[in-house]
Amino acid sequence: MTSPESVIIRCQDNAAVGVTFRDRFSFDADSVHYAVELRAPGLNARVDEVVSWIWDSDLAPFLEGLAADYRGWDGERSWRTDDADLTVAAVFRSGGYVGLTWTLRSWPASGGGWGASVTTWVEGGEQLAAFAAGIRQFLHGER
Repeated sequence: MTSPESVIIRCQDNAAVGVTFRDRFSFDADSVHYAVELRAPGLNARVDEVVSWIWDSDLAPFLEGLAADYRGWDGERSWRTDDADLTVAAVFRSGGYVGLTWTLRSWPASGGGWGASVTTWVEGGEQLAAFAAGIRQFLHGER
């Protein structure tokens, strides 16, 4: 099965703020590699090779769980890759919106030690569920 070439999430409060998942590839049946790009006014950041392992809880179930809890929750929920080059922190605000703070970090071995974050605010029910489904399709090649 094929997966979409890219998946994009944009902030409802400012469409210039967004996150793009693209350039998916695999070396074997155990992992999926992809690039993540953050953008906001004055910011463009990219990690070229984020890795999701099939035996770990990947991003899709995390996002699906947030969408299932569309009535809200207290505090912050978070997810990260094993290498911590991509992290996501989610908070719920009144009106049914979820703030997803996406943080990219350089690989420790690459030097430089940079990091960048953007926050996308999305509708917590249908919009987040559609994005989660797009991520599942992107990562797993499911239709």
